[in-house]
Amino acid sequence: MTSTTDAAPHLPMSDPADRRRLSLLWWLSISIVIAVAVLLRQVVPLNTDVSWLLTVGERVLNGERLYADIVEINPPMAVLSYLPGIALARALALDPKILIDCQLLLLTAASLLVTWRILTRTSTTARVRWAPLAVWSAAVLTILPMQVYGQREHMATLTFLPALAVYMLRCDREQVPLWAIVTAGIGAGITLAFKPFFVAPAALCVVLTSIRAQSWRTLFAPENWIAGVLVGTFSGYTYLAYPGYFAITYPLVRDTYLSWSMPAAVFMFNSATLIWAIAVTAIFFAYRKTRLDSAVLVILLASLGFAISFFLQRRGWSYHSYPMVAVSLLGLGYLTFAADRPRIGTVGLSAMAATFVLGIQWFDTAVYVGPIEQAVAPLKPNPRILVLSGEAAIGHPLVRTLHGTWVSRQENLWIREFVRLTREHNVIDPPTDARLNGYLALERSWLIEDFKKLPPDIVLVDNLRDGWGDWAHADPELTRLLRSYALVRTVEGIDILRRAE
Repeated sequence: MTSTTDAAPHLPMSDPADRRRLSLLWWLSISIVIAVAVLLRQVVPLNTDVSWLLTVGERVLNGERLYADIVEINPPMAVLSYLPGIALARALALDPKILIDCQLLLLTAASLLVTWRILTRTSTTARVRWAPLAVWSAAVLTILPMQVYGQREHMATLTFLPALAVYMLRCDREQVPLWAIVTAGIGAGITLAFKPFFVAPAALCVVLTSIRAQSWRTLFAPENWIAGVLVGTFSGYTYLAYPGYFAITYPLVRDTYLSWSMPAAVFMFNSATLIWAIAVTAIFFAYRKTRLDSAVLVILLASLGFAISFFLQRRGWSYHSYPMVAVSLLGLGYLTFAADRPRIGTVGLSAMAATFVLGIQWFDTAVYVGPIEQAVAPLKPNPRILVLSGEAAIGHPLVRTLHGTWVSRQENLWIREFVRLTREHNVIDPPTDARLNGYLALERSWLIEDFKKLPPDIVLVDNLRDGWGDWAHADPELTRLLRSYALVRTVEGIDILRRAE
């Protein structure tokens, strides 16, 4: 009689409970994870950047031009990824935040399902206990993000998971079905379109597939072509549809944002690095006497690639680190729930618990700006708000929480802030200094134009960070525009000005 394994070699050789998919207990566990994730979306404040990008998306749908009427520091993928949810929310008369949260939960479910379907085609992962791994993966992708939920890095991680599964198959010279090739290629292309830094994990994994499969042809696997064509097409689209990004925004970013970095102690030695080190160390500990299998190698190299992208960005911001942390924790879960490695269970579970708690604390960080919302809310319903500051967290998500209107083409006055940092951390020659002064003059002209076009009801002046009140009063045009505003109160160094009726 032919065995089940001989008849269907691609089915996972797992426990009977796994063959019946997830038991009621595990379905209940996943339901609890999703319920906690949904609850967190109600109590965790909307991320500053996500709030701004939702506002940008709404303005784009209203007909405003990105990189002309709206100045955004990131490539257009940062905005375009939110447009479907915003458009659907508008059609249903709902808050876009609700639809974006749902969009991310559905993307998580789809990504995990597709990744699982791909992984069950290789014998490398045959002894994995899928049920507890599914619960752990859902928690890493929906609960762990906390304040960075919905960030580009969060979405990029989700879209990249099917590609990781296909890389594992390539390493083992397994047949990859067409649907998996297409899904992996599109997912990897979307990930790379978010940020060029994400080429690091993709490149490392592709090179690994060639070495592991002992074939240079694997470098040109169809999913890699799909990802490359998608990125090339999107780059061409960006060049043609958004010339302002290359003509105005990128030079600004290059000469200010990219010209300075946080100290190495900040962007290299932090909780993200600690979490990643714990996870990677636990994996190497488990395999210290055996050969690393393809799945573990792919996970390790992907997390290393995302770590490289995190360090190259030189900021140390928590949301930049999410992909490297998430992938390493998924690898830790894969190792812990491998049925053929029972001895690693206690070590793995301890490492999982420690890293998850550290991760929640790391990703649940936000800039404290004081009780601004409570002070502004009674002043005027649905206010038009302008903020004079380089700190984006003052205005976002405040303007969305109060159902107001943002009076600026920028998220914050980031050019002046980045110019200050550039001058503090670099030796500036005369031509560069003149160029920086030109950028400052451009931002000032934008501010005044926006102020006149849509006079704000409320102006928040940040006197705690870099003397924005003194800067505004030193400018004759801004002083004239602010004459019709009266100081209501000062909260945490921020002056709240209201326009006289």
